[in-house]
Amino acid sequence: MIRKASECKSEVRENMRGGDKSVKITHFFDEANDLMSPTRLCAKLELEPGASIGFHEHGKEEEMFVVLAGKALINDNGTEVVVSAGDTILTGNGAGHAVKSLGPETLQLLAVIVPFAE
Repeated sequence: MIRKASECKSEVRENMRGGDKSVKITHFFDEANDLMSPTRLCAKLELEPGASIGFHEHGKEEEMFVVLAGKALINDNGTEVVVSAGDTILTGNGAGHAVKSLGPETLQLLAVIVPFAE
């Protein structure tokens, strides 16, 4: 399956997980209908400078990020680290995280959330 960028559906979430400002989410696929695996999210997240996703935990699933552009402060289960393009983040199994775009450019993340197999 090939999905052109112009065919991807986008949404904007305000104050995501208690964070500041808005997050634009561009879904690469319809997770409920296009993907055979139990993927909960497969998308690009865009956060303008100062925007954030509040601290939250992932239970029986993993979330993977690849930083495509920009710079962010990541709270990785209590440890804060600055990341930039090319860096990767993995969280899950009860661990939590938060993301804050540090600017000056828009933070772009590839995000995938996959529940654990039962």
